[in-house]
Amino acid sequence: MAKTDLSIIIVNYNSKDYLNKCVHSIKRSDTKRINYEIIVVDNASSDGSQEEILDLSRRYKIKPVLSKTNLGFSKGNNLGVKKSSGRYVLFLNPDTMLEEKALKRAFNFMEENPQVGVVGGYLYLESKELDNAAHRGFPTPWNAISQFTGLRAMFPHSKIFAGYTMGWILENPEPHEIDATTGAFFFVRREVGESLGWWDEEYFMYGEDLDFCYRAKNAGWKIMFLPEVRVLHYGGVSAGIRKHITKKSTASRQTRIRSASASTEAMRIFYRKHYKDKYPAWLTKAVLLGVKCLEEMRRRRIN
Repeated sequence: MAKTDLSIIIVNYNSKDYLNKCVHSIKRSDTKRINYEIIVVDNASSDGSQEEILDLSRRYKIKPVLSKTNLGFSKGNNLGVKKSSGRYVLFLNPDTMLEEKALKRAFNFMEENPQVGVVGGYLYLESKELDNAAHRGFPTPWNAISQFTGLRAMFPHSKIFAGYTMGWILENPEPHEIDATTGAFFFVRREVGESLGWWDEEYFMYGEDLDFCYRAKNAGWKIMFLPEVRVLHYGGVSAGIRKHITKKSTASRQTRIRSASASTEAMRIFYRKHYKDKYPAWLTKAVLLGVKCLEEMRRRRIN
């Protein structure tokens, strides 16, 4: 029996229709000479996703993992990893659609560059704009201030103000190193994941991809952005809090509130874990106060 080259893990929550499109985009991909498996972890969906997953598993030999509770993104992915056997693992959101050459290009790049631990692609929204989460700098206090005060938007290519998106190399057409990419398309070498203990389960959703990349870079691995690996990302369908998807998302009000809280809680976790000891106490207090204000603003938008 041939060894598995690539395990594709999809964590799904109430995204049945998007999941179907995602799986079909994988099946239409150019995967010649890539032996892959698909594992779908469902987080107790209530929209018929589990029935859809069982149907897909019969048609395409997908490995279904049906949870009775919503484990969140990190725990869901870690559960999927336990069922996987690939030399590489691609963590893929159900609200994505791969262009035909995406998998092949990412796979070949990893094969040819053993110093690379994680590869991200050019994830674009329906508007054709880049999803900024795919090309990020780490959220240092200054990068966060520049982002949330609008300075980054005013000077999108500045090394001083655009650290949040690393905007000065954003339009580089060649593969280039970045700080972090998004968990929506996260192509990782298995040995990297195993050495790091995979995803930090303290994060329910959001922030875990930044955390993974931070730990990988500290361990000496490169995080690379591949502009030719193109993926449509509807973005935040199950969470329902991103502006561009609000009208299309079927997420309940309760789910939106939980998602908003998880997004700011992820900021607290990341800061306390990686930055608290690097900055003075007064700055830590200021940062956490800012996060609290942001959390309140996001909750009010939902209410």
